[in-house]
Amino acid sequence: MKRVRLIAVMAFGLGVAACGSVETVTRNAPFEATPGQIPGGIVASAPSFSLAEIDVQVPTTLKVSEANRYYPGGDIVWRGDAYGNRYEQVQAIFEESVRLGGGDLDGAMPVKVNIEVKRFHALTEKTRYSVGGVHSIEFVMTITDPVTGAVLRGPKEIKADLVGYGGAKALQAEARGLTQKYRITQHLARVVRDEMSLPEGFLPPPNGVTARVTPLTPVKPL
Repeated sequence: MKRVRLIAVMAFGLGVAACGSVETVTRNAPFEATPGQIPGGIVASAPSFSLAEIDVQVPTTLKVSEANRYYPGGDIVWRGDAYGNRYEQVQAIFEESVRLGGGDLDGAMPVKVNIEVKRFHALTEKTRYSVGGVHSIEFVMTITDPVTGAVLRGPKEIKADLVGYGGAKALQAEARGLTQKYRITQHLARVVRDEMSLPEGFLPPPNGVTARVTPLTPVKPL
């Protein structure tokens, strides 16, 4: 009888031990990212970049429209500069934005910011002085090593739409120096800075369109 009881106790003990081991095994459990981590266990951290070079490409295959309609076709619609080479004007805006956004970063790694413009559709005169709309801006941004060309971040397709003022609001904004060119340049500078300094890079707002610009340089009244 004692022998039977001993076997029963031993069996019970083994069963308890087995149950305990089930609770602690995590080999086959699904990965659950914790704050600051991405799948694979890599902790996301802010990049440490400083701006060394800029390369902005505005392909001439993009269609330019000068039509003064509410929503003209075309990839490039720009009225913030005098009539001229729109490719060069858009390139200059992006180059200035990169300088503003990344020029004062003092990270440990010098980098080259490469941008290829896909769409730059600002407001026409007719739209700006009536209903207003959205500056539709799309580009691909890649951050590389300026010496080796190795890709450090990207390429990332960025949609950086911005609310465009219309009617009386547009006139009042221009009187304060908040021209289309100023607002778009400052907006893109913020986008570039986010891409160069934040772990997640630039994240558009929930509705996809930025409404308010937080300038990196003070406005100069007209």
